[in-house]
Amino acid sequence: MNLPLLAQHLLPHRLLSRLVYWATRWEWTPWKNFLIGQITRRYQVNLDEAEQSDAAAYPHFNAFFTRALKPGARRFDTDPCEVLCPADGRVSQVGAIADGHIFQAKGHSYSTDELLGDALTGAPFRDGRFATIYLAPRDYHRVHMPWAGTLRETVHIPGRLFSVAPFAVAGIARLFARNERLVCHFDGAQGPFTVVLVGAMLVSSVSTVWGGLEIPPYASRPIRRDWRGRGIHLARGAELGRFNMGSTVIVLLPPGPAFADALLPHAPVKVGQPIGRFA
Repeated sequence: MNLPLLAQHLLPHRLLSRLVYWATRWEWTPWKNFLIGQITRRYQVNLDEAEQSDAAAYPHFNAFFTRALKPGARRFDTDPCEVLCPADGRVSQVGAIADGHIFQAKGHSYSTDELLGDALTGAPFRDGRFATIYLAPRDYHRVHMPWAGTLRETVHIPGRLFSVAPFAVAGIARLFARNERLVCHFDGAQGPFTVVLVGAMLVSSVSTVWGGLEIPPYASRPIRRDWRGRGIHLARGAELGRFNMGSTVIVLLPPGPAFADALLPHAPVKVGQPIGRFA
């Protein structure tokens, strides 16, 4: 095991993430402008497409990081048969779920059951499809619906907070099934589908449009919330939630959709573009 991977196992994940959580909400002007300037320059963030293009106008770093986009900055494909990309970023992996197992990287896979926390909710996806999207610091950090659906249940699953950068995904077995995550189960026209928001070290805070801040607090046991009967229906392309710092989104679909041929590992993607199609 090389030094960066060893550090992933030894560092105090939650302590560091808590410190970053508060640091990114500190409203002292020199501090927040310093952080925003560092990220903007280092990652060449395109503020022209932001609803608020003046970096100094954000009250703290997290407000900048979760910035809204101008109307029309993203095109949401209008073909009702297309499954939409849920986030800006890059494709980590995409493809078929093979007998309940999801490919992570060369030599690594994990099961739908362990990702979702139980075999019952993993069963509809045993031979389904998945797409894993990695969000980098330069990206738009709001997550949108890949398909129209009614929220059935969320599960906050406790775990580690390993980095989800490519070096960690390639080197840490079952990473996405070990990290803290929020699992969002929906019922759609083609059956159930699930969107998993995976936390990571320093970037583990997750909010949803229906529940507000979901992580932190960090969990010590799985926390299930039943949303059936509350009428939470989100249209295809609607905002689902956001990473208060960036991480990874995993979409699980039932058998049926075919993914776009151009959707290859490391390919850049934008929220709203078609990634798969139901016949």
